[in-house]
Amino acid sequence: MPRIMELKSVNSFYGNIQALYDVNLYIDQGEIITLIGANGAGKSTTLMTVCGVVQARDGDVLYRDEPITRMSPNKIVAQGICQVPEGRLIFPELTVQENLDMGAFLRKDKDGIKRDMEYCYDLFPILAQRRTQQGGTLSGGEQQMLAIGRALMSRPKLLLLDEPSMGLAPLVVKQIFEIIKKVNAENNTTIFLVEQNANLALKIGDRGYVMENGRIVLTGTCDKLLADEQVKKAYLGL
Repeated sequence: MPRIMELKSVNSFYGNIQALYDVNLYIDQGEIITLIGANGAGKSTTLMTVCGVVQARDGDVLYRDEPITRMSPNKIVAQGICQVPEGRLIFPELTVQENLDMGAFLRKDKDGIKRDMEYCYDLFPILAQRRTQQGGTLSGGEQQMLAIGRALMSRPKLLLLDEPSMGLAPLVVKQIFEIIKKVNAENNTTIFLVEQNANLALKIGDRGYVMENGRIVLTGTCDKLLADEQVKKAYLGL
């Protein structure tokens, strides 16, 4: 499989405070990669560094072997990288339909946009029922579906998901994770999943990384990490 993303010795800071320390990881085309760790470990910062929201002070972020380390966030989105941020951040005053339209902002292919809109409504039938409703009136689970749908409307090659299970009921979380697997399988969309629910994340991923205090401390296949005693004790409650 060709490599789609690689972080090489990446150090990121917030002002003078270092958040990431020599982070090395890679993602191959078509994989679901999970990044797990405690709150404040640096997981979201890793995603924001990939997206250019936080710029790496040292090291390289490579997308399809080309450096994007100093690229602006809008240019990174145009390359085919899209993030569903923690807390969803939909446009509350806009309708469901308008939120999805915003996801296709950089696209010009009207027929393709129409097809992808229908695909989103097939993935999330509840959004089809609520297409004229304001985003801010949706439940938390519906807003998460809308945020994922909006990202898919950009037709991403690499989809970054930041804590998609946060604040959601277990039944809704199960549904969201099934859809993540479906998007990966049907569209060959590569997924980089940051998630505190380590058990769920490792069950749908191919490979995983464990982060502590801004450093990668463990990596392996998700099956291997699920069986690892250190992971069981620290993240799986076993």
